[in-house]
Amino acid sequence: MEEYRTLTDDEILTLEENGCWAENWTEISVAEDFSPAHIRGVNFYGEVKLGLFEKSVEVAKDFTKHSGIRNATLRNVKIGDNCLIENIGNYINGYDIGEDCVITNVSTMETTEGATFGEGNIISVLNEVGDGNVILFDGLTSQLAALMVKYSSDREFTHAIRAMVREEINCSQPERGTIGDRVKIINTSEVINTQISNDCEVRGAVRLSDCSIKSIPEASVYIGSGVICENSIIFDGSSILNSAKIENCFVGEACQITNGFTAENSVFFANSYMANGEACAAFCGPFTASHHKSSLLIGGMFSFYNAGSATNFSNHAYKMGPMHYGILERGTKTASGAYILMPANIGTFSVCFGKLMYHPDTRALPFSYLIANGEQMNLVPGRNITTVGLYRDIRKWPKRDVRPRSGQKSVVNFDWLSPFSVGEILQAKHILEDLLAASGDNVSNYIYHEYIIRNSSLHKGIKYYDMALRIYMGAVMKRHELTRPLSQTGIGKWNDLSGLLLPASEEDALVNEIKNGEIDNINDVIDRFTEINNNYSEYRWAWSYDVICDYYGIDEITEEDAMRIREDYVTARREWIAEIRKDAEREYAMGDVEKSVLDNFIEQLDKEKDYE
Repeated sequence: MEEYRTLTDDEILTLEENGCWAENWTEISVAEDFSPAHIRGVNFYGEVKLGLFEKSVEVAKDFTKHSGIRNATLRNVKIGDNCLIENIGNYINGYDIGEDCVITNVSTMETTEGATFGEGNIISVLNEVGDGNVILFDGLTSQLAALMVKYSSDREFTHAIRAMVREEINCSQPERGTIGDRVKIINTSEVINTQISNDCEVRGAVRLSDCSIKSIPEASVYIGSGVICENSIIFDGSSILNSAKIENCFVGEACQITNGFTAENSVFFANSYMANGEACAAFCGPFTASHHKSSLLIGGMFSFYNAGSATNFSNHAYKMGPMHYGILERGTKTASGAYILMPANIGTFSVCFGKLMYHPDTRALPFSYLIANGEQMNLVPGRNITTVGLYRDIRKWPKRDVRPRSGQKSVVNFDWLSPFSVGEILQAKHILEDLLAASGDNVSNYIYHEYIIRNSSLHKGIKYYDMALRIYMGAVMKRHELTRPLSQTGIGKWNDLSGLLLPASEEDALVNEIKNGEIDNINDVIDRFTEINNNYSEYRWAWSYDVICDYYGIDEITEEDAMRIREDYVTARREWIAEIRKDAEREYAMGDVEKSVLDNFIEQLDKEKDYE
C-alpha cells in the first residue's frame, strides 16, 4: 500500500510561491520524499495525491523534460511518480494516473457519474435497426462475438452469456478513470470516462468518450490525430489514426482504422484494416480489409475479406504484383444468412456490372466464379482453386498475423483445406457429377439453379475439386499414424466460428452447456475455444479417416493404401502447381506484370517439390 502524508507548511509556502493554489491544502497528500520544486501554476480542488518528481521524461526523440506539473487544474486525482503534466486547458477531474506518464496540451480529462468505459454496451451487428446482439467488454473475442450473433434469437443462451459478461464487468471495472504507466496523451481535446492501459499513446485526438483502451507489454495502442472514439473498446496492438471516427465499436488485437474511416455498431478482430470507407452493423472477423472511399460494409459478416470497389471486390487485377491484397477465403454473410462474394473457401466470386449480388444457391460450389453476361449468369465451378491469387493468399495470411503470441485472444485457423472447406468440396463434386449423369456428356451447357455451366467448365470443375480432395487427404495422412481415430468427435458437419474451425457437435455442446449452466464463467467459455482449437488435429483426423475410406472404397487404411494415397497426393499437388504456373503465365502474357516478377514467382513454385 502506498504511503502518503500531508504537506508541510514549508511545502505549502513553496507551492504558493510557485503560483499554486488549493481549495483546501489539507486535502493534498504527497509521497514521503515529495519535493514541490517542479509543481508550478497548479490549482488543486478536492482530494489530490501526488507522487515524486525526480526524473526527466522523454517527450520526443532525443528531447527530455523534467517531470512535474505545470499550468494545470486538478480535482480528485491521484498522480504517480515522475509524470509530466502541463498545459491542461480546462481540468483533470476524477482520474488515477500511473507513473512516468506525459500528459500535455490537453483540454479536459474527466470521469463522470455512471461511467461505463464502453463496457456493457449492447450493439446491433448485422441488422442495423434490430435488437442488440453483441455486448461489448474487454474479454470479447471473434468466437464469442460470433456465438452472440449466431444465437441471438435463443433467449436462454443470450440471457446466460450476458449474465456471465456482466459479472465479469462488475469484477473488473474501476470506480473512476485510470491511466496506466508510461502513457502519453498529447495535443488532445477531451478524454472523458476513458481508461487507458500501460504504454499507450494518444496524440492529437479530438475526443475519447466512454472508452477502454487496452494493451499488453508487447502490443500497445496508438490513437492519432483527429480521431473521435465513443462508447468503444480498443485492444492490444491496434491503432486508430488520421481522423477516423468510431462509435459503439469493438476493435480487436492488431487492427488498424485510419484515413477518415467511420464505423458504428461494428466489431473488428485480429489484423483487420479499415481506411477511407465506412462500416455499419458490420462483423469484421480476422483479416478483413477495406481501403477504398466507396466501400460500405453494412449488415455483413466478413472474414479473410478484402472489400474493393465496384466489381473489383477481391482485387484480382493484382495477383502477382506487390499491390495484391488478397481475396475472400472464408466468406461473407448477410443478415439473412446468404453467402456472397466467396471466391476462395466456400463460395462464388461475382462480377455483375458493379453491383453486389447475393448468390446463396451457389454456396454449394466453392472456389467458383459467377460472371454476368447480360441476363445470363455463367458459373465456372472450382476455377479459383488453381489461381495465383489463392496460392499467394494461402501463404501470406499467416505471415500477416502481427499479433504477439501472448496477445492472440481470437483464434485464427489458417488451413485453406480443412474439414469445413473440404466438406463443401465433396458436396460440390457430387453436384457436378450428378449434373453430368443426368444430362450426359453430349450437351454444351448444364443448368444449375438457373445458372449456366459450360460443358468444359463442368469437367474442369470436377477435375479441380478432385485435385483438391487428393491434396487434402494426402496432406492429412502425412500428419497422422494410420491407426483408426480414438474418438468419434469430428465426424459430421464442421463450422467456421469466425476463425475457429470446429465440429458442429462441439459448438452445439458448448452452447447447451452455457444454456444449462454447466459453464457459468466467461473465462471458461474462452478456455473451451482454446481447447477445441488445440484438439483440431485430432478432430480433423476423425473426420478425414472416414472420408478417405469412402473415397477409396476401403474399410481401413493399410500401408498399401497409404502408399497409393501418397502417390495420388504428389500427382495432384504437381498438377495443382502446374495449373497455377499456367495462370501466372497467362497474366504475364496480358502485360500486367514485369518479367522479373513472373520469374520470381515461378522460382517460388519450383520450390514446392520440397514440401511433398
